Amino acid sequence: MFDSLTDRLDGVFKRIRGQARLDEKNIQEALREVRLALLEADVNFKVVKDFVERVRERAVGQDVAKSLSPGQQVVKIVHDEMIGLLGGATSEIDLSARPAVLMLVGLQGSGKTTTCAKLALHLRRLKKKTYLVPADTTRPAAIEQLRKLASQLGVPCHPSQPGQNPLDICVAALEEARRTGADAVVFDTAGRLHIDEQLMDELAAIKAKTSPGEILFVADAMTGQDAVTVAAAFNDRLDVSGVVLTKMDGDARGGAALSIKSVTGKPIKFAGVGEKLSELEVFHPDRAASRILGMGDILTLIEKAQSEIGAEEAAAMEKKLRKAQFTLEDFRTQMRRVRKLGSIDGLLKMIPGMGSIRKKLGDVAVPEKEMNRIEAIIGSMTPAERGDPKIIGPSRKARISKGSGTTVQEITLLLRNFEQMRTMMQKMMGGGGGMPKMPGMPGLPGGGGASGKPGERTGKSKSALQREKKKKRNKGKKR
Repeated sequence: MFDSLTDRLDGVFKRIRGQARLDEKNIQEALREVRLALLEADVNFKVVKDFVERVRERAVGQDVAKSLSPGQQVVKIVHDEMIGLLGGATSEIDLSARPAVLMLVGLQGSGKTTTCAKLALHLRRLKKKTYLVPADTTRPAAIEQLRKLASQLGVPCHPSQPGQNPLDICVAALEEARRTGADAVVFDTAGRLHIDEQLMDELAAIKAKTSPGEILFVADAMTGQDAVTVAAAFNDRLDVSGVVLTKMDGDARGGAALSIKSVTGKPIKFAGVGEKLSELEVFHPDRAASRILGMGDILTLIEKAQSEIGAEEAAAMEKKLRKAQFTLEDFRTQMRRVRKLGSIDGLLKMIPGMGSIRKKLGDVAVPEKEMNRIEAIIGSMTPAERGDPKIIGPSRKARISKGSGTTVQEITLLLRNFEQMRTMMQKMMGGGGGMPKMPGMPGLPGGGGASGKPGERTGKSKSALQREKKKKRNKGKKR
């Protein structure tokens, strides 16, 4: 979402860092570029004006003048002010009551129903028992949609009926949640315009009867400044406690995320970063600011990895690697887990310094198709073949080739690179050092492939190849 803004700011900061000395004139020129970049990103003009003024006041102060690297000091000031713009500290949801009542409100089509299910999964990770409540009787099939999502998660869902009154549904559901010992109740209310008085009165009645600890306004980040305007109207009427921004993985300019806290005074609590139920992130202003300024977000990357790979599983995998029992089935499992973390392109953005490198690499930096091809090859093997690739002879390769839509040469290359990777990993686990290869992925560091260099295909270093050539020459001279 913030790609274009990141590119513009990166260009500004490169010029600032190149200045040996900063004065009010060149700071003013740089801030003019920052102001234009934020306005192009659809940030509220009043928010931009205040932001730039705060940065200017700090940048022309004594701290920057006395700094050994004034350019970096200005970047730090922009980073600090960007964190403040996004909300400052991370805002947690209130789960102190039992059951904690969370009420989701917003326009129709903003993603409330899916967000309810995503919240239930998030709460389950926090060891909270959640009760989902379909209270949207306006949109056809909204109740059925939440039931199906609840079934996917194995979460209890209130048996709402289309003809019921939403207020009656919420009151009855809260009583049932208390009876069953639920830790949290999530109300999915109908989408409505803030100018629809009758529907807004309905929300106010639900709030009065159920006393929700959290009223979360769900906003579509793709709508830009409209999301900020509507959020302010809902806040005036209901006093919302926070905002959930959905579709943050889209190509919108990001103005809503950068404006909503300043305009409404309410923090962004969650960000929807994909369509999967697992793709809801707690919003961390400091991490978001780092991503916008091209500094990466390594903490979120670590948290994503930890959520997909538990400590016990990691220990079991280490044991397999030590004993050289790592199979193609294990490799496919790990590859799928990496893909669950998000696209390779998205993961690279979280690594500091990889943003600009990713663009230079072009398609090589995103080996999604290569991963699909490898998974197709492994999927066309029998369990015995995945467990012991050594039994795969010419006839088996021909069968696998037909089943996966690849060539026999590609299968041979994958098997050879996999064996090299397994050997290298075993050496590393035993303290042999070195870096493992990724089988058949020419786009990744150390990856083999038809386009690889001779040393990459054989797995031998350049010096090892030179020694082999020297031995052959010496043998020829003796003869």
